[in-house]
Amino acid sequence: MRWGWPFGIFAAVAVVHLAGLALAWPERDLTKALLMPALLVAVVIVACWTRRLGRRRAWSGFGLLALGIIASFLGDVLLGPSFEAGLACFAAAHVLYIVAFNGPARARPFRWWSLGYPVALGVLLAVLWPHLGELRPIVIGYGVVLALTAMSATRVNAVTAWGGALFLASDSLLAFRLFQPGFGTAFPDPWQDLAIMVLYCAGQGLIAAGVLRRLGTGRRAPIH
Repeated sequence: MRWGWPFGIFAAVAVVHLAGLALAWPERDLTKALLMPALLVAVVIVACWTRRLGRRRAWSGFGLLALGIIASFLGDVLLGPSFEAGLACFAAAHVLYIVAFNGPARARPFRWWSLGYPVALGVLLAVLWPHLGELRPIVIGYGVVLALTAMSATRVNAVTAWGGALFLASDSLLAFRLFQPGFGTAFPDPWQDLAIMVLYCAGQGLIAAGVLRRLGTGRRAPIH
């Protein structure tokens, strides 16, 4: 992608955060809170340089992407203090991404293999069901929008398709961490945290890059 260096800002913050997780730095919560602002800065820089941003469709897609990143930032900040509030913010981010993928950023039909995502969600819920308790309705609702994000991401290009898949994988690991007894013993920290955050950072970065490419901010034509 042309002007890819702004995404280096996000990548640098992500690397610092991952190092903080591996080394148990006390500042790791701060670096986590900086992830989405860094991605938003990269998106704004790249979007401001595109010649097509004057088109209404491009502006709409950019706005939805930016709002999704902001909602994700709120999710990162609030998930620790309040699980429900953090999850609601991430659900809002997914809804914004879904609208973008099926609206201004759409370039092609759903990929047939994306039907595997609802199946994967069903398996995940079946495994975790005995441990969800009163959070079952919340987890089910969030799981539905998460699967729809991954499915809808296939309508843009291969970059967003990978981003949606990695985001789903990250949240699936997080669900096991939160609800599956013994998961922490079988998959201890820092590897657990590192796996979740590597998938999350890669997923968010690829979603942003794919949408920007589709909206005409990249060097190459949209991927079909």
